[in-house]
Amino acid sequence: MKTTTDLPDVQPRPGSTSTSSGRTLGRKWWQRPWIAPLAILSIIFVAFSLPPYLSLNPERSRVPPPDDFAAYYPFLVVHVLFGAVALLTTWLQVWPWFRQRHPVAHRRIGRVYVFGGVLPAGLTGLVIGVFTPFGPVARMSTVLLSLLWLGFTVIGYQRARQRWYVEHRRWMIRSFALTASIITNRFWGVIAYLVLSPHLETTFEGSEKMLSWTIAGLSTWLGWVVPLLIAEWWLERGESARHGARLPATMGRHSMGPA
Repeated sequence: MKTTTDLPDVQPRPGSTSTSSGRTLGRKWWQRPWIAPLAILSIIFVAFSLPPYLSLNPERSRVPPPDDFAAYYPFLVVHVLFGAVALLTTWLQVWPWFRQRHPVAHRRIGRVYVFGGVLPAGLTGLVIGVFTPFGPVARMSTVLLSLLWLGFTVIGYQRARQRWYVEHRRWMIRSFALTASIITNRFWGVIAYLVLSPHLETTFEGSEKMLSWTIAGLSTWLGWVVPLLIAEWWLERGESARHGARLPATMGRHSMGPA
């Protein structure tokens, strides 16, 4: 007698192909046009951001260290290094074709993402967030982001260990949104600078410090809140919701698809 644990994790879609075990392979890799741009963007971002910190020279840091915390730069270097690992591995983890065709590699890279990326980057992010030189608004944002990033990732990992793979994917999509926020943060920073810098002498009364704090506050909050809201919208209304609607409630918790 077949139980729910014998059922495939994904119900076949029209036009999809299936393996001999009944697991759908879904769309071909080239039918996910967002994967290649995401991978290229991640690689370019890391190639631009990482080298100054590989030198271990504080003078090359793009973030000015605070006066009251001498260990800020070492924590920043560790955060950047492990954050790069998380960013470079996350696009493979959210690629359905790769996950379905290479489940063993998906699991192994997932462990690298969690233990060699998010956990050390998130923990050091808490420290550099508390001592950030960019003011209290950015401080609150960075600390909250780090806590959510750690929380979402740990829950997602636990769901995979429990074989609740549908829930695992949902939490990891949230984790991915926060991982990608390091890129969108820079995007909002540029926009905030272009909009606010002409008002340096008026609104900010010539204070470059207040201008930089305002830009940092806006970019840090928008950098992760907007991607997370988009992820939640996609989970509730997009492809993931349509996929979940095909699965019985018990199957969503006990399916045996790839982690």
